[in-house]
Amino acid sequence: MSLNLEIKTKLKLNYQDFQEKITEFHDRINNKNSPDINYLGWNQFPDIAINFSEIEKMKNIVENLHKNSINILVVIGIGGSYLGAKAAIDFILGLGPFKKRPEVIFLGNSLSSTDLHQKIDYLKTKNFAINVISKSGSTIEPALTFQILYQFLVNQIGEKQAKTRVFVTTSIKSGELLEIAKANSFEIFEVIESIGGRFSVLSSVSFFPLIFVNINVHEIIQGAKDAHTKYSTSSISENYAYKYALFRFLLYKKFNYKMEILIAYEPFMLYFNEWWKQLFGESEGKNLKGIFPTSAIFTTDLHSLGQFIQEGSKNFFQTVIYIEKPKFDLEIKKVVQFDSKINTLSGKTVSKINYQAFLATTLAHSKEGNNPNLLLQIKDSSAKSFGHLVMFFEKACAMSAYLLGVNPFDQPGVESYKKELKKNLGWNN
Repeated sequence: MSLNLEIKTKLKLNYQDFQEKITEFHDRINNKNSPDINYLGWNQFPDIAINFSEIEKMKNIVENLHKNSINILVVIGIGGSYLGAKAAIDFILGLGPFKKRPEVIFLGNSLSSTDLHQKIDYLKTKNFAINVISKSGSTIEPALTFQILYQFLVNQIGEKQAKTRVFVTTSIKSGELLEIAKANSFEIFEVIESIGGRFSVLSSVSFFPLIFVNINVHEIIQGAKDAHTKYSTSSISENYAYKYALFRFLLYKKFNYKMEILIAYEPFMLYFNEWWKQLFGESEGKNLKGIFPTSAIFTTDLHSLGQFIQEGSKNFFQTVIYIEKPKFDLEIKKVVQFDSKINTLSGKTVSKINYQAFLATTLAHSKEGNNPNLLLQIKDSSAKSFGHLVMFFEKACAMSAYLLGVNPFDQPGVESYKKELKKNLGWNN
């Protein structure tokens, strides 16, 4: 899988001035004696990050579930516990609708009683299993959802059967969820201690839901492995992940750009964008620093945000992902009843028109709108491409945070909100 990077800006960005600093942080990311080694399991790939025997166990479990006509998996998790899996499923399979395919329903990612009620109502006549994902089990959203949904499952099929349909992805060292799983003999998948939630896409955290919908996780692993090798050099000119990180840093530090818009031209990229927002938002947004990450899907959002991007305030830059080969394509046929202007598009494919929109928008925003643009073009939306993109952004994110002078791997601000909420609810830690 190839990834091409192109920068379009009138600004002068002196990359080589930062080679020494990049090399220093590269060593910090890759050295086994790094002070951050306890958070770098995602980069020790695949040796630490991937448990291949657990993948085989997951495959056997899924095969048995499908044989017993259990074709719905409810994934309970929030943040990195679900965004990676949701992003991967949509990216690799598309949005459907699908006539016949195992289904994954995501819950526990909000406190919406309406959403929870409606999805439980849908499950009343379904055979389903549960995969609850939480490193500790003390996060309120998934905890209360699991409590409600497990009782619903017990009422539906009885406690003995319900216990065979619950799969827990959590720390195997300690935590409330681990204790619950042991006490009830739930199957346990390991959350690796040295991999934080937002960096956990390429691990058991996401793999069980992906295997459930028949995605080949070995292809994802191979794509990530290829990227891990490709972006293993400290050279700015050769390492696109570091070049992207430095591009962001220079725009922020030297030219005062405070916001980045990640743009994709496929609706199935929506949750990839959401995962990316968490990755960079939690990694960089601390000590009163950081680039605010937001996203858009074009051409859809051109009809809502296009005016602002073109002529509004200039405190943002754009990173654009374009997928060269679509999953499917359609040719536009001439309709004799339509006028000649509409029929101008006859003979063209929808993907070709989407590509022309990408070219036209990039030109308008970078040249006329004077917005710095970084373009990332990838070959396709395969499992390998997904793995490659994830590894690219994870490496870039770690480097970008180090350049800013912040710890990429903690999130004290999130912990503050959790603490206050638990205090309000009388939840004893």
